[in-house]
Amino acid sequence: MKTKTSPHMAVNLGRLKLNNPVMTASGTFGYGEEYAGYVDLNKLGAIVVKGLSLKPRLGNPPPRIMETTGGMLNAVGLQNIGVDAFIEEKLPFLRQYDAAVIANIYGETYDEFKKVAKKLSSANGVHALEVNISCPNVKKGGVSFGTDPKIAATITRMVKDETGLPVIVKLTPNVTDIAAIAEAVEKAGADALSLINTLTGMSVDLKTRRPHLKNITGGLSGPAIKPVALRMVWQVVRRVSVPVIGIGGIMTAQDALEFLILGAKAVQIGTANFVNPRATMDVVEGIKQYLAENKIKDINEIIGTFQP
Repeated sequence: MKTKTSPHMAVNLGRLKLNNPVMTASGTFGYGEEYAGYVDLNKLGAIVVKGLSLKPRLGNPPPRIMETTGGMLNAVGLQNIGVDAFIEEKLPFLRQYDAAVIANIYGETYDEFKKVAKKLSSANGVHALEVNISCPNVKKGGVSFGTDPKIAATITRMVKDETGLPVIVKLTPNVTDIAAIAEAVEKAGADALSLINTLTGMSVDLKTRRPHLKNITGGLSGPAIKPVALRMVWQVVRRVSVPVIGIGGIMTAQDALEFLILGAKAVQIGTANFVNPRATMDVVEGIKQYLAENKIKDINEIIGTFQP
């Protein structure tokens, strides 16, 4: 009697090898331990932890999350425990699991990016760095690092100089030409790209005529942004040779497969984790089921098969 063989799910993001293409999106999965009661962390391709800064950060004052049609706005403000506390308190837990651990990092100055990258590079159990270039550059009047190709490239080079780990650069969609930013960071040495981060949005309280968010604006995520994310991933995969990770409104396996067919090598699940704590597991199983039903033996056979 023949036994069914499971489809091959492993993917390579350059030097970084994942058991499957399903990752968590930074800021939506805590430091991993928060979801361990709902999710088998061993079944994830990678855990991307909450963004880490040089020093602990309280984030923005509330209210800082607002539900919207087809998604949510957040202005949490990158609250985190700081890189040192992460290494000492959170990383030992993550070392127990097979999933790759990717540390998302950010800074308000070039120096902060360098210092955070250096600290994590010598930490046992971190497999890659994801560089959030959507944060404001305080020395440039608060302009986002990720909106200027030259500044984005500079950050990429500086982080690369501090680490031997694979460097993934996370791109902001709040630009005119995301592919130009992608090309700039690829030339600067990025090993992979992840996109998209949140779209800037806002919401108004009709009764008070004031913003719902204390910060006024916030990052829009969820199903509403998926068409924008798909379009930007499609633009970028045609312009760069490094692996691309698709993010934005992925709620189901079908959503994830659309990104993979466009050419993304992996995907990140974000807002869906708030709606369904087991969303990542459902996506993994759904992809396996799709491959089995279509007699596809290897996930890599469908990646980049989009026919424009």
